[in-house]
Amino acid sequence: MQLARQGQSQGTDAALLNALLAGDNFWPSDPKSIQELGLSEPFLEAQLCRILLSAGNLTGRSLATEICISFRIVELLMERLRARRLVTHCGSASLNDYVYGLTEEGRKRAQTFHSECAYTGPAPVPLMDYVISVEAQAIGDEPIRRTELQDAFYNVSVNDDLFDMIGPAVNSGSGMFLYGAPGNGKSTLAHRITSCFGQEVWLPYAVMDGREIITLFDPAYHQQGEQPGEGSTFDRRWVRVRRPTVVVGGELTMSNLEIRHDPVTNLSEAPLQMKSNCGCLLIDDFGRQRISPEDLLNRWIIPLENRHDFLTLSTGKKIQVPFEQMIIFSTNLDPAALVDEAFLRRIPYRIEVKDPDEREFQRLFQIAAERLGCVYDPESVEYLLATYYRPSGRALRRCHARDLLLQVRNYCTYHDFPFEMLPQYFDAISGCFFTRVRTKDDV
Repeated sequence: MQLARQGQSQGTDAALLNALLAGDNFWPSDPKSIQELGLSEPFLEAQLCRILLSAGNLTGRSLATEICISFRIVELLMERLRARRLVTHCGSASLNDYVYGLTEEGRKRAQTFHSECAYTGPAPVPLMDYVISVEAQAIGDEPIRRTELQDAFYNVSVNDDLFDMIGPAVNSGSGMFLYGAPGNGKSTLAHRITSCFGQEVWLPYAVMDGREIITLFDPAYHQQGEQPGEGSTFDRRWVRVRRPTVVVGGELTMSNLEIRHDPVTNLSEAPLQMKSNCGCLLIDDFGRQRISPEDLLNRWIIPLENRHDFLTLSTGKKIQVPFEQMIIFSTNLDPAALVDEAFLRRIPYRIEVKDPDEREFQRLFQIAAERLGCVYDPESVEYLLATYYRPSGRALRRCHARDLLLQVRNYCTYHDFPFEMLPQYFDAISGCFFTRVRTKDDV
């Protein structure tokens, strides 16, 4: 979809919506003018001054790279700043460019701009452009078929019963509870579910509403994908990322679900659910957060129903943003004991991730051995089962194959042995791996 930005006028919004409804692929087109950027000239001039204040003298093309807009637009803005004697030419550069620096008056103005807002990253995009991009790239636009789910789980062992429960839950778009004993791959399932919907989406570095900038791109959750090749024209305020899988656990607080404003820099940061749009949000170890399950679920009960969320800016203004992600609650507890019926109705899929049987346990060792570079030996796994699992009735866990082989590899590396699946190696690490550690539940 070619986004022709004409500010934030009603005509632009209608054109963007028409392009969306046409079903074309989303593609952020390269703005040819300041008007198409959807940002004001004073804001862009202030940001260029802040960049010069923090980085020193720069060429026009370097400034264009920093702010992620075209050199032609930057050149126009810099000439206007020069005419007002806020910047000056400090020298010539190649390709009809100049080295720009702040004048004394320009430095004073830049310091004022910095005190008002410290943002110096890529220019933000208007909030409406971001909203429409999420709608165009949402994960629930097309149903997932069984073959596509199989492709996403191609090297993960999932039994047929579990597989056939996950598929309809994914297509519902309403989220799900994954519950069961720890170590059975609930987090892995969440990552693979995200990959069912295509590999990459477009994401702006930051969005802007009024005078408030909200940073959105987060390297902790957003992994850059393959960018368009040389000669491709696109709005460089956007970056292609792999569909995000945002995982949060016991550290989650209510503040993570709201726009967080820094009064020193006058910058805001997007909440977790906004960072996970077009992907998956996994609430791991649900029920053990620093906030009660009731508070968390009450915060999301309306967004889950309406697929949009209301967030409050530092000015007190409320904005509406998409709530378009697959939400997965992963817990070791029974969901019915954590939430009430009203919320369970909005998360209708409750899927138990059970322990593997012995046949699947063998398969898990085969997969782990291939990944870690070890020859799979089914007889050694049978020895492990006969020695350390069956006699004590120890539960099988999906993580055990990987974790046991990692300990075997570390043991072999330490003793300078070839990395092999041998019974004596399993015996050597058994004291560390199978020792039961007392928990607070034992006290």
